[in-house]
Amino acid sequence: MPPHLNSRNASRRSSNPIMYSNSSGMVKPPPIEKKIECTLEDLCYGCKKKIMITRDVLTDTGGIVQEEELVTINVQPGWKKGTKITFEGKGNERPGAYREDIICIISEKRHELFRREGDDLELSVEISLVKALTGCTILVPLLGGEHMTLTLDNIIHPGYEKIIFGQGMPISSEPGMRGNLKITFLVEFPTQLSYNQRSEVVRILQDSS
Repeated sequence: MPPHLNSRNASRRSSNPIMYSNSSGMVKPPPIEKKIECTLEDLCYGCKKKIMITRDVLTDTGGIVQEEELVTINVQPGWKKGTKITFEGKGNERPGAYREDIICIISEKRHELFRREGDDLELSVEISLVKALTGCTILVPLLGGEHMTLTLDNIIHPGYEKIIFGQGMPISSEPGMRGNLKITFLVEFPTQLSYNQRSEVVRILQDSS
């Protein structure tokens, strides 16, 4: 067979490998991936996740038995979804092959209030039209269950944003630092007004312009 055909075939085989081998003749199978679901609180404050691994193991006689092992993942503050933790050789065992590695991949559970964007948190807060026009003091929830007092003096329009520095997620690459909390305001408009109320609104708004 011409040399250029050999080269093309070798390239095709290596482009999608299933397992690789070394000089010992043992092959390394592809890893097993497991999804580890974490809440935003888990990823903010850190936690321990325990998972039970069940794997096939070769016996001295060549048979296969199953064994279990409980492993612990120390989730660090600031980890993001997609973070991978590898447990080498904790997977199944097959004749002529090394044990499989197990890769645990962090996934992020949807939060009822907050949305994560990188190291920042985003929160939507709804206020009435009266408060939006006249100013108010509100309690803003923080991740973890606490609240902070926020005074609004400006006129708040729909989509108005307020940044609270240092109230986002921990930055894993910068210990002690945190991202920001971005609050987007939704203004609740009245569903109906009387004729007199409409007239009064027109008078006030005309005077304000």
